[in-house]
This record gives sequence, C-alpha cells and structure tokens, in this order.
Amino acid sequence: MTTVYIISAPSGSGKSTLVDKAREIVSGLDFSVSYTTRPPRGNEQNGREYYFVPRSEFEAMVRKDEFLEHADVFGHCYGTARRFLREAERSGRDLLLDIDVQGAEQIKHKLPEAVSIFIMPPDRKILESRLRKRSLDAEEVIQRRLVTASREIENYEKYDYILVNDRLDESIEALTAILLAERLKRSGIHGSADDAETLAKAEGCRLSNIRERLQPILASFATAATSGGR
Repeated sequence: MTTVYIISAPSGSGKSTLVDKAREIVSGLDFSVSYTTRPPRGNEQNGREYYFVPRSEFEAMVRKDEFLEHADVFGHCYGTARRFLREAERSGRDLLLDIDVQGAEQIKHKLPEAVSIFIMPPDRKILESRLRKRSLDAEEVIQRRLVTASREIENYEKYDYILVNDRLDESIEALTAILLAERLKRSGIHGSADDAETLAKAEGCRLSNIRERLQPILASFATAATSGGR
C-alpha cells in the first residue's frame, strides 16, 4: 500500500533542501513534481523543480480533472497531477508531495490517511533573511511572502508532524525519521533498537510534543503582524 506524505512550508523555509536530502536517504520514495504557470527562476529546469506550462494548458488539465489538488498562489497556478499517485501505486512505492497549505487541505480531504508534515522556520527574522539571500524576489514580493508565511503558519495544527528547520543536519534526520517511522508502523514490524530510536525521533515532532518549542516562533510572526512589518 502506498503511503502519501504531504510536506508544506512557507517559502524560504528550506523545504526543498530537506526534501532533496531525504530522497537521497530514503529508498522507494517517488516525488511529485508540481505543474505551474509561473516562469522558471534562476537555474530551474522543466520537469525538475516544476513542469512549467502555459495557463491554457493548466486550465485544460483542470477541466479534465487531472489534478489531485490545484491552487492560485501569487497570481500563478500550481497543481499536483493524479498520475504520480497512480504510478506510485503501480510500482509499490511511497509518494512525497511538496505542496502549499491550500493544496494540503485538498489532499487531506481526498486522502485522509495521508501523512502531513509542516516545516517551520526558526523565526520570522531568519525567514526574512533567507528570502533576501536567495536574491530571487523584489522587496514587494519578499514582504508579500512574509505576510503569506504568517497566514500559512496559522494552519500548523492541521498537520501530523511539525519540523522546525533551524539546524540542517538535525532537520534532515528528523524528516527521515518521520518517513521511516510511518513505514515501520504500517509494516507492524519494529522491534529493533534502531527502530525504537527512529520511532522516538519521529514522535518528538508530533504537535503534542513540540508545542512548547513553537510558542516563540509563533510569537515572532504575531509581533511582526501587529507592528505592521519588520
């Protein structure tokens, strides 16, 4: 049976790096490359980061019900094609979906058994710094992304796991543990010491176990919102 993993995060949270590293470590894991109507940025390649398609083609796919989920973000359309789930099921592999909060809610409605993971930045200042270092966006876009991040973070309680990406190595270990722990629980075979360690590391990212750590992060975004920005 295919396990579907949903990973969401505000832009600039380091999600892509974590996903890439996890895919190198965890075998038997397919990755759904989203479709989008926005133009490529930097060194992005069609079929690697996204499938870049004209809006007319995207809308035709919507009419044909070819998406598991789709949404309009910053004036561009994004969507996850159903074919990736069909292919994963045929090959007996698991599927990793890199999608935003809107898309995650749609997927959970259609696939309630999907495992959802929210990647949280350490705080608002660090997120803003990461967005600026990318040098991909104008100031107006950066500020808009920060506002959107605040709104997305408000949805954290809807996710099964919360991963604070402050130290890359530890975050990679945590994400890998979550993916493997869900497999162990599905198999029903997890008696070794290594299995116990993996399950414990994953449980540490459960909302009930990380809620206290999240409070200063949430406060940093709430303070910025009430003060009108930086």
